[in-house]
Amino acid sequence: MAGRYKSKLTWDDVTPKSAWLNRRQLIAGGAGALALGSIAGPAAASLEAQKTDYGQGLEPNTLEEITSYNNFYEFGTDKADPRRNAHMLTTDPWSVEIDGLVDNPGSYSMEDILDGVTLEERIYRFRCVERWSMVIPWVGFELSDLLNKVGVQAGANYVAFETALRPDEMPGVKSPVIDWPYREGLRLDEAMHPLTIMATGLYDAPMPNQNGAPIRLVVPWKYGYKSIKSIVRITLTEQQPPTAWNLYSPQEYGFFSNVNPERDHPRWSQRFERRVGSGLFSKQEPTLMFNGYEDEVANLYQDMDLIEFH
Repeated sequence: MAGRYKSKLTWDDVTPKSAWLNRRQLIAGGAGALALGSIAGPAAASLEAQKTDYGQGLEPNTLEEITSYNNFYEFGTDKADPRRNAHMLTTDPWSVEIDGLVDNPGSYSMEDILDGVTLEERIYRFRCVERWSMVIPWVGFELSDLLNKVGVQAGANYVAFETALRPDEMPGVKSPVIDWPYREGLRLDEAMHPLTIMATGLYDAPMPNQNGAPIRLVVPWKYGYKSIKSIVRITLTEQQPPTAWNLYSPQEYGFFSNVNPERDHPRWSQRFERRVGSGLFSKQEPTLMFNGYEDEVANLYQDMDLIEFH
């Protein structure tokens, strides 16, 4: 398949034993519920994900790091708020409304979405616009599989996404951080790219609530806020859709939001990043163009000014 990485390492080489043990200890121990949030619903069944060669020997962050340090402003703006508060989110039952320029619009349950889908485990780099980064072993399937299932009509140029808005379950939405609900979007060719996935789990376990249960987008060459969580709506549209952070501050957050060390955020440089790890952050590392996926995705933007169209 196009875009796959080739590695001479075995899977045991790629996944560190410490992370493997960390996952099982958390799930088995009393801390599991706190660390993972609620993991109910159809995705709570065994995730029999195929191992892939995505990752090229990258060492994933531990489950503890991935589930305890992240942004999900619907549950609060502190990095620890999602883990503290996301247990309130009901993820079963869950459905996603798919509409717009599609042949088969409607409300799709998680059972509908996962029917006939082959789940894969893929190790991807994750780069936040705030200059911290992780490596995460996602479990999911290519977004193109879902779009092909519903049938993309001629004239569709963009895919818009929307996060659940539940004030009774999401205490963070009581603060006007952005114009809720959270919205994001991709150009259709970005959405159909084989690196773009819909993730339903990580580390072979169902997606924790604080990381976007039960289903979220993952676009590894873009800043993390593009990878919208807890999706309830997908709309195929002719026009570029509004997106949450671009509406909030278009000078700071562009529609494309591709990782680009040459395009600084107005308030900080993007040339370097710090990997979340022991002692919270490891040493400073140079930011890679397209987050290290330049060979796979640069062709999507070959005629664009990547500074202006940030």
